[in-house]
Amino acid sequence: MGSLTHLAIIMDGNGRWAERRSLPRSAGHLEGGKAALKVIRGCLSHGIGYLTLYCFSTENWKRPKEEIDYLMGLFSSRLRAEMPRMVASGIRLLHLGRREGLPEKVLDAIDEAVERTAGCNALTLQLAINYGGLDEIARAASKAVADGIDSFDASTLSGYLDNPDVPSPDFIVRSAGEKRLSGFMLYQSSYAELAFYDRLWPDWDESMIGIILDDFDSRKRRFGGL
Repeated sequence: MGSLTHLAIIMDGNGRWAERRSLPRSAGHLEGGKAALKVIRGCLSHGIGYLTLYCFSTENWKRPKEEIDYLMGLFSSRLRAEMPRMVASGIRLLHLGRREGLPEKVLDAIDEAVERTAGCNALTLQLAINYGGLDEIARAASKAVADGIDSFDASTLSGYLDNPDVPSPDFIVRSAGEKRLSGFMLYQSSYAELAFYDRLWPDWDESMIGIILDDFDSRKRRFGGL
């Protein structure tokens, strides 16, 4: 048992949710965005300090252009719409992932949200957009080499990750029943507890945080010890 400080979620199942209702995939993504807001509220009410949401991977660029364009528009519009609420609720926003390749409208919305929420301290929310765990490690190593470091240990490399001051996740969970990490936080997940839930992401709400906390409280974390 231990305190759940950082929860990381692989949000999966938007497309399947829409398909089961004979709706376009965009409807699933829209409902998925609503579910994210509910989960964020749940984390706030339970005092979880850090939440990371896997929104768009470096591999998701393989999807149809129409779907990608919709998602990018959704990211930028919802970030701008939710900024006043984030500030009022004490949510600090951080971006996790590669900036290169993201549309200017998304980068502008991210940068504005990061700046406007910098003083908030109730919950740190990382949005992993254009993110891949291998890509983050490669970029961290490149930054270290550029600084003249040619021999470094794990703790040195961790200082070059995207948000080095954010603690590693205690619990990584995934919706929609798939049982894999899909490249999510590969460096930081070495001692994270893992859980996979069948409920599709658009069906998640505040109650899932209670389920997650009960699950986490049942774990015995040894970190290699006895």
